[in-house]
Amino acid sequence: MFKKTIFALGLLVLLPQAQAHRQWLLPSSTHIDAKEAWVTIDGAVSENLFDFDTNALALDNLEIIAPDGSQIKAESISKTKFRGSADIKLVQKGTYKISQNSQNIMATYRLNGEEKRWRGTEEKMAQDIPAQATDIKVSRSYNRLQTYVTNDNSTNTVLKAVGTGLELLPLSNPTELFAQETTRFKVLLDGQPLADSKVSVIAGGVRYRGVLNEITAISDKEGIISIRWPFAGMYWLKASYPELAEMVEGKRPPMPPKRYSYAATLEVLLP
Repeated sequence: MFKKTIFALGLLVLLPQAQAHRQWLLPSSTHIDAKEAWVTIDGAVSENLFDFDTNALALDNLEIIAPDGSQIKAESISKTKFRGSADIKLVQKGTYKISQNSQNIMATYRLNGEEKRWRGTEEKMAQDIPAQATDIKVSRSYNRLQTYVTNDNSTNTVLKAVGTGLELLPLSNPTELFAQETTRFKVLLDGQPLADSKVSVIAGGVRYRGVLNEITAISDKEGIISIRWPFAGMYWLKASYPELAEMVEGKRPPMPPKRYSYAATLEVLLP
């Protein structure tokens, strides 16, 4: 009984960290070998990684790059309370890159002596913030979610940097990852290597483990990180720039004028 109590207390300490909200894309499969190949992409915001427990992501603006470098569109898109979904027909053989890009704007200002907060789009900001507002501070965040799937044999055509925002560029095919092996990535900001960038790696199934088991990698001067996969399964990789300062005396630090975030879902296979 004593051991069980200690274990339960340990879970209470660990769970708040495990239950941070995370955004992700999740493919129904990362490898498809069928006469007529399809993949379904789910998108959500959740406390438990890869569980549908909080909010759905709208997938209306998915960017899908086919193996020949062309852009294709999802065949059908739907959204429920906890899950957004898109079906993609994989006509070409090879590796596809699937991304969801978004931009958010946050602002603070003073009006009649009171501090106000605002969140919305670039188009709405000029309309919503009164002309008489003062001390306006604006922060723009650029977010990118990605995953990869392969139809039949893998190809590397899509493994090219976009050149804008924060990216985690795989230096080998991201649908051919194996447990107990090491994979290298390059962290890029606007196409340039980003040194000293922290990348968090978390495996799915946190609620069954009871511990997060987060792996942290720091990019070198060339933006390179190396990740050794401990076991097979779905993994979530997250990077952001710049790192936010910690709260001081309960006060939230000011947001930077620009903030970038990147998250990818990758599958690691049995060797």
